[in-house]
Amino acid sequence: MAVVFEKPADLLGKEGTQLPPTEWLLVDQERVNGFADVTGDHQWIHVDVERAKAGPFGGTIVHGYLTMSLVNYFLPQLIEVRGFAHAVNVGADRLRFLSPVKVGSRIRGAGEIVSVEEVKGAIQSVVRVTVEIEGQDRPACVLDTISRYFPEQVR
Repeated sequence: MAVVFEKPADLLGKEGTQLPPTEWLLVDQERVNGFADVTGDHQWIHVDVERAKAGPFGGTIVHGYLTMSLVNYFLPQLIEVRGFAHAVNVGADRLRFLSPVKVGSRIRGAGEIVSVEEVKGAIQSVVRVTVEIEGQDRPACVLDTISRYFPEQVR
């Protein structure tokens, strides 16, 4: 369940806040094949189940960028900020792929608020999302997401 902040300013001073993990998500071959179709990345290690059995991981693995993109799926399950006029995804920093995700694995996101500051009339937060692989000690990837929340205008 997401940690809720009623307004963007409530994020100020919350650096170090741990965001409990999300539910597990199964990453199946259908999702991987769909990502390959959308991105044009049909490398055999991701989509050729038979060939990948003899490969270095004993089966197909999830695209790193698919794993990274699922951070956007996990983020609203980790943190919910309310009371803003609009918000923008400013970008990401410190992306690291630490372990491959075998197709058929379950992954989840865990988070931490790294920094919060006032920027150009908005509140900007950096949330570090760690994508964990069920049953493994090393995470799949770690990414710092940067979000900017523009407060509602008082009339």
